[in-house]
Amino acid sequence: MSQELIYEVSREGRGEYEEKKSRFIAVVKKVHSEDEANAFIAAKKKEHHDARHNCSAYIVTGEGGRKITRFSDDGEPAKTAGQPILEVLSHANLINVVCVVTRYFGGVLLGTGGLVRAYTQSAKDAVEDARPLLRRRGFALVIVTDYNDLGKVEYILREKGIGLADTIYEAKVSISCDVPAEDKDALERQITEQTAGRAVITWGDEKYI
Repeated sequence: MSQELIYEVSREGRGEYEEKKSRFIAVVKKVHSEDEANAFIAAKKKEHHDARHNCSAYIVTGEGGRKITRFSDDGEPAKTAGQPILEVLSHANLINVVCVVTRYFGGVLLGTGGLVRAYTQSAKDAVEDARPLLRRRGFALVIVTDYNDLGKVEYILREKGIGLADTIYEAKVSISCDVPAEDKDALERQITEQTAGRAVITWGDEKYI
């Protein structure tokens, strides 16, 4: 994953734009896979089956953290719809997001510039309405510790501002949490030292948290 700041939308966002009686309705939604993105696009096409175009773009995280990007002009002239939508998502540094812009044709041709402007502005408005939240590079962490060391581990996590995702109390205690990438090495070293190596630390794949 790159070091750039990455954002995810916090809710479904909408934006509308009208030009020469053509109406553009944009919807942005958080997704976690290509399948989710394509299902959302299909749902919007079904919802707006009477529209002239349902153009779309998405950016999701694939294997190894690589970005997967796709776009569709859905019958509009090349590079006037899907690509501008994708550029809006990219410029906002969004990940795990899909945007569909539905166009109801108003009977007047807008030309290349008009189309790019309309699809861009409606997508921008939807992104803004979706309230993007900053995500950082990090790792899933599972710590298995005995009850005698539990207090030490919890104290270390609290001091670093790391919240617990889940805690399972069995013969030993299993703690799950997400750790910012910049804290990874120091946290492992500190837990190992404070528990004299008794705590078992297992890191998951790198992800955005």
